[in-house]
Amino acid sequence: MLNDKASREKDKKERMEAVKRKTKRSESYGTYIYKVLKQVHPDTGISKKGVFIMNSFINDIFERIAGEAGKLATYTKKSTLSSREKFSSA
Repeated sequence: MLNDKASREKDKKERMEAVKRKTKRSESYGTYIYKVLKQVHPDTGISKKGVFIMNSFINDIFERIAGEAGKLATYTKKSTLSSREKFSSA
């Protein structure tokens, strides 16, 4: 009985180790930055550090525009952002 329980626990442990652990995904604009760069300058590349800087820049601009659009929505006493607030904030 005791041996049976130990072997079941060992089998369970082996199965758990066999399962691949998923890596945490982080959202990035890296692929889009690269695609746009290739459209504008086909012979130019970009480093990982450059992609990281551009990604930070895009996130910062997005947050600023979203914050401004939210302010405009509260000024007009609307709970939904329309295209008008988005365009006005930019």
